[in-house]
Amino acid sequence: MALPDDSDVLAWVEYLARVHDADRPQLQLRNDLYEGTAPLHYLHPDVLREVEDRIQTVALGWPSLAVDPLEERLDILGFRYPEDGKPDPDVDPEDLASASGDENLQRVWQENDLDEESQMGHIDAFVMRRAYATVGVQDDGGTDMPLVTVESPLEMFALIDPRTRQVRAALRRWTEEYDLLKATAPMQYATLYLPNSTTWFDRGPQGWRETGRDEHMVGQPLVAALTNRGRLADRYGKSELTPALLSLSHAANKVATDMMVAAEFHAIPLRAIFGAGPDDFQDQNGTPLSPTQVLMSRILAVPNGPAGEDPVRAHEFTSSSLTNFHDTIAQLGRLASGLVGVDPSVMGFTAGDNPASADALRAREVRLIKRAERKQRAFGGGWERAMQLVRRIQEGDWDPQARRLETIWRDAATPTRAQAADAAAKLVAASLIPIQQGREDLGYTPSQQRRMDAWDQVNASRSDLGMLTQAAGRGLPEEIPGAPGDPGTEPPAAE
Repeated sequence: MALPDDSDVLAWVEYLARVHDADRPQLQLRNDLYEGTAPLHYLHPDVLREVEDRIQTVALGWPSLAVDPLEERLDILGFRYPEDGKPDPDVDPEDLASASGDENLQRVWQENDLDEESQMGHIDAFVMRRAYATVGVQDDGGTDMPLVTVESPLEMFALIDPRTRQVRAALRRWTEEYDLLKATAPMQYATLYLPNSTTWFDRGPQGWRETGRDEHMVGQPLVAALTNRGRLADRYGKSELTPALLSLSHAANKVATDMMVAAEFHAIPLRAIFGAGPDDFQDQNGTPLSPTQVLMSRILAVPNGPAGEDPVRAHEFTSSSLTNFHDTIAQLGRLASGLVGVDPSVMGFTAGDNPASADALRAREVRLIKRAERKQRAFGGGWERAMQLVRRIQEGDWDPQARRLETIWRDAATPTRAQAADAAAKLVAASLIPIQQGREDLGYTPSQQRRMDAWDQVNASRSDLGMLTQAAGRGLPEEIPGAPGDPGTEPPAAE
């Protein structure tokens, strides 16, 4: 099917809405699995129907454990323009040495609350394959501070151009609920992003209606995709909640629920009544109880007792152990931890009573650290693309240097404060790195580093002033012994 023409904005809205609607059910399912609200698998419907009023299904939360430890290692500190090794006569070396991050982009980042919004975008990308960052102008029409927002894939879809690998067009749709007391219908809105325009719509009785347009003439949609696990054959990404992980998670949830049912039946001692059948048990209304309901009361009814004994006799069984359930869940947990690259202790399993040493625990994080570094590279490209669009909106033209923009990430290894400080101090003391690089390695933001540089200059000025004051207080000698020209130090004349 041919793509609509850019002049036909309504055709683009309908086209992108159909594509998005076809993909949204799978995205919603992944979101429900992450939130732990998806239905239980593997449990027989008859058993579920009998116990649903007494036993709640157990969700162990493994999908969230596959996402959260990875996202916790992705913290953006800022953006900078790296040097290409060629001296620039227009750049002051002192300014270059002290510029650990772009101040303008840092201001844009903070004023749009992207330090919080970016974390939510990363989680959505991990769970639902992708998230988006959009760029626009503020409501007052000013261009000094662009508006940057992070959008959920449940509300937004961006079409990828197979030739350029960039966003070709994007559509965001959302619904706003109004006062229910007035019985007003929810209002639906949409924003269409095309290469040279951003158009806003609302939905009325006649369908979508254009309410505004920004002819920015940038030549590209003001949208950057944050794609998780993108591949050459699939530029729309994959979820971290893979089918293999979900199958193990569903099995563990089922076993955990079975364990709770078994605890109801067997962990508490079961009583048997010989000589009484299920028909002899009734509720308070005189309605016979079903065999399963009788069992749920922890009573086993045996109509015919042993020959020669009392017609009705009670017996109590020994309670059973739930160890087999524990072992099964532990084995499933070890398999799941291997799939997602986290230590089994993250999922609540330990190898023994004695905890591992700190070095052993850190050694187990090698794969998780490498995965986080890969995510930094993938998501960094999307954020750099968003910041390039920010500079385009601010400057009115493309900045060639913005193509070399790079994202500053916090160290994914998350060493302890003492370890990081010790390593940085040794490298600075050995003159292998300057103090500014050591501060960056410690994870200080660009604004914090600039404040430290200012404090260093103030302290240095105070130190120089103090030395001059001390020298003035002692008084300087008129002649310094041993100085050139001192008769006492002239070499003897040759005879």
